[in-house]
Amino acid sequence: MENMKMDRSWVTKSTFKEADNHVNFYDDKTPRERLEAACYIIKHVFQIDENYKMDKTITYARKHAKSV
Repeated sequence: MENMKMDRSWVTKSTFKEADNHVNFYDDKTPRERLEAACYIIKHVFQIDENYKMDKTITYARKHAKSV
């Protein structure tokens, strides 16, 4: 991870008003559309394959933490 750098070639500066309009873009979207947009951004930031599935073999749940 030490040699990883963010690609800043596509980043642009914007005013606060323009940034506010970007946030307002999602106001008329459904919760599902917002979730899909967030998943899309996360997958591209972390370079995850579209068909990636989370490994759930190590997860577990405890009902009472004191009894362990």
